[in-house]
Parts: sequence; C-alpha cells; structure tokens
Amino acid sequence: MATVYSSIFSSNIIHLQPATNPITKITSNLIPPHNNFNASTRNFQLPRAASIPHPPINVDYLETEFSGHGTSFTSLGESCVVRMGLDNGSVATLMLPSGLITSYKPRMWHGGLQELLHTSVSEEDDGRGAVIRGGVSLAFRCEGGGDDEENEVISWSPTIWNLRNVGGSPDESIQVELISSNSEDKIEIKHIVTLKEDAISSEIVITNLRSSSLRLTGSIIGHLAVSTPEASYAVGLERANYFVKPHILSKFSIIPPDFNKNDSRQLGFKRLLSDWGLGSPNEDMKDETAKNGEEDEEIEGEEDDNYKHLTEKLSLIYTSAPRNFTIMDRGKRNSVAVGREGFNELYIFSPGSNHKSYGKYSYICIGQAALLKPITIGPHSEWRGVQYLHNPNL
Repeated sequence: MATVYSSIFSSNIIHLQPATNPITKITSNLIPPHNNFNASTRNFQLPRAASIPHPPINVDYLETEFSGHGTSFTSLGESCVVRMGLDNGSVATLMLPSGLITSYKPRMWHGGLQELLHTSVSEEDDGRGAVIRGGVSLAFRCEGGGDDEENEVISWSPTIWNLRNVGGSPDESIQVELISSNSEDKIEIKHIVTLKEDAISSEIVITNLRSSSLRLTGSIIGHLAVSTPEASYAVGLERANYFVKPHILSKFSIIPPDFNKNDSRQLGFKRLLSDWGLGSPNEDMKDETAKNGEEDEEIEGEEDDNYKHLTEKLSLIYTSAPRNFTIMDRGKRNSVAVGREGFNELYIFSPGSNHKSYGKYSYICIGQAALLKPITIGPHSEWRGVQYLHNPNL
C-alpha cells in the first residue's frame, strides 16, 4: 500500500462546565479556513477523509458566504478543505463533510511553523483512490432507551458535518462551527474548532431535545506527530489510575497491522466499539469472540512514572488523569500541552518504536473520552466537552 505523509491538511483555551445543563440558546462567533493542498500521490485520485455519502458541497457558496477573517475554502474532489490562518502565521485545516482536522501548524520559538498533527494519505484497498487518516476526529455514539411511545430506542453516530457559522479575526482567534444532527431522534451535535496564536481546541456541544436521557460513548481522537515514540514522553500522569485496553478503532485511525494481533482482549473490545461505529470487525473476529465466551480480563494499575516513556506498544484508558499534561518529543525538541474539560477519561495509544522514524507510525494518539463509563445527558439538556492542544514553544 502506497502512503504519503502529509502536512498539507496540514489558541485559545475554551473552559467549559463539565456538567449537563438545561438547554439555553447558544450563540457562537465562528470562522472558516483555506487550504494549500499538494497531493504527492502515486496515480491516486484526490484524497478524501472517508467514504461518506453526502450531497455535493458548493464551495463557491461557502467562499462567498463565509470567507474572510483569515479563512478560505478549497475544493478537493468531493470534499472541501477549510483553512484558518492567523496573522502570527499559525494555521489549521479541516475537511468537510468529514469534520476531520488534518493540520495544525503553530508558530514556534525559532520563528518557523511546525506541524503538530500526524496524517497519512493511503491508497485504498480497491485501488480506486486514496483516503486520509489521522489528525483530530470525533468518534461518538448517542444511545437512548424508549420509555414511552414518543421515545423509541435509538442509536446514532454523527458522520456528516455541515458548516454552520464562522467568526473571529486573524489578529486574535478564528472559530469554525460545524453541526451534525438527527432530527428524527431529536439530537444535535456541534463541533466548534477554535484556532488561537498558541492553541487549537475542539469543543463539542450535544443537545438532547428528547423527553428521555441519552447516553454518550466515544472520544475525541488526536494523532500527535512525533519523531518516533522512542523519543516521546507523557509528562504529568504520575499516580493516575488506568486500564489496559485495546486500541480504539475508527475510520480515521492509523493502527499498525500487527498491533495486538493475537490479543484476545482486543476481540471483545473491538466488538464493543464496532457496535457504536468505531470499529469494523470481520466475521472471523466475531466468531472467535463468541467461541471464547469469556469476559475481557481487566488489567488496571496506577501510573508510577511522572515522565512516562512511550517507546513500547501501549493502549491505556486513564480514569483519574489530571486535566492537563504534556507530550514531549526529544527528537523534535518540542512539546504539546494537552487539556480537557467535561470528559473524565483519557485515552493514550502508542504504536511502539519498531517502525521507521518520521514515518507512518511516528505519532502518539491521545483522546478525551467516555469509553468505560458513558456520559448521561438528561432530557431537554445539553452537555459540553473540549480538548485543547496548546503550543508552549511560541
């Protein structure tokens, strides 16, 4: 499979209340982006972020209606690339309709820009084109039980994102608001991406218009670019409790094909995640899991290292991690501060160091999550959560 490692898709911190609140009118000032795409592919069709059926995107309309304030729009095959650029040089790009954030390049202390997100452009198995994976994406599922005739049992995951609003200015911050909704089941999810001089944040606002509660399961998943996991460390997690769990599977995941290939615990977890749209186990996996007929073994522990080396393969869900910690890369001599609001769990994945440096698997995956314990959103209420990536190297 041919692969191109790309930075072409290549702030301010939003502090949110983690509690579920009654619905009030939400006003947001938001803004769109521009993109410089240079596809170096091997007879590929134009890359896309996933195989998601959707109506054609009218890029000319978006450019006319929303451009300005440091943002612009570019057509890329059936997708639209939105570029956000600040006066200090920091830029970010995301794609419609997938909502995938494909690049974040902040200004560094040496005056240049540096890509902090990891993406790959890979040829599809059918050879018909290419697909983009990595970056920052949302993988969530909303479930509700039918207590009466009005509220039937529902299960829904957002996959198509539409541009709702833009705002801000290039001298301070730019904000882009995306929305995905299920009118039939009365659910609305907003994804608000804010770019500031020293940070980028992903805020989700989930509105439950039903007369019964919703259960939210999933994660914001971010792939941070590193030189190699061998040179990478997680700083600030000492004494945090964790569970050893198989990696999250989503349509945007970059996972080595041999990672935990024979791990029986992975089968059950894949089956669980596939049920809410994050995995796609094949029939053999389902059969093997059924034959085992065993509960997943719970492996848990407490982090004993405040300077955790990420060189080995690992997939952990922390249940008591601090709200802020740092991923440090000694190879690139830079770091990224990671923070969250609203979420109680932290997911960290390392593909290990048995791969080429600065290659397809040169990343550390982090996620603000609700995987082990779903979040309950009350009837006629909304819930907010946020992940921010802060650049301390300015």
